Amino acid sequence: MRTGFLQYNVVFGDKEANQRKILSLIDGDRFDLLVLPELALTGYFMSSRAKTGELAEEFATGKTFEFFCNVARRQDGAIVFGFAERAGDKVYNSAALVCPDGTAHLYRKTHLFNLEKQWFDPGDTGFRVFEFRGARVGIMICFDWLFPESARTLMLRGADIICHPSNLVLPNCQDAMITRCLENRVFAITCNRTGMEQQGDETLAFTGRSQIVGPQGEVLAGSDGTSERLVLLDLDPAVARDKTVTAHNDLLDDRRKDSYCC
Repeated sequence: MRTGFLQYNVVFGDKEANQRKILSLIDGDRFDLLVLPELALTGYFMSSRAKTGELAEEFATGKTFEFFCNVARRQDGAIVFGFAERAGDKVYNSAALVCPDGTAHLYRKTHLFNLEKQWFDPGDTGFRVFEFRGARVGIMICFDWLFPESARTLMLRGADIICHPSNLVLPNCQDAMITRCLENRVFAITCNRTGMEQQGDETLAFTGRSQIVGPQGEVLAGSDGTSERLVLLDLDPAVARDKTVTAHNDLLDDRRKDSYCC
């Protein structure tokens, strides 16, 4: 399965400029599954909840979904991307998986980071796993990484690959995702963005360093902190279904649920 990430500097509030950048970076390359950053077309550092609402769109409708559906169909691959979702009077930090046939799946961010609590409503979908071309694909967003339950829940629900759209500003996630993959025996594609955003006197600097990690905790591919680039590689999702640790240990069989607090 041809998988990868598209790391770039998102232009705040300019969806059309970001669409042009995405098309330029993909440049016709083929993929089965591609992960883009959190809030991939809007940018991240919102000035207010009202501004978030202005940039938000409903799930599976509007110009953002039209754009990604067209790209997925043209490239004959699925795309996971983050977007600001309007749903009634609520606004979510969400991600969608869009397939070449136009099918779309939704995840709403469970763990909101810092000022996101002022801009978004807490996600209510729970962690979901979707099937595409024989792979079981789970989604979590950015700060979800800090909670081991996120990746563990996706693994227990059958995920082979965790797609992880991100706008990371803390330095620890990339290392932590190695542990998440090792402790769950899954693949993970963390797609971060680059660049900086500013509101007033406050500036956020995004760390880049997108990466693909394998079930043994091995970094299969990665980027630096500043490059805008597409990275693709072939992986076998079935490898993630082998939960053997030693000849006498299996990650699932050895779980002691009676000893855990939840």
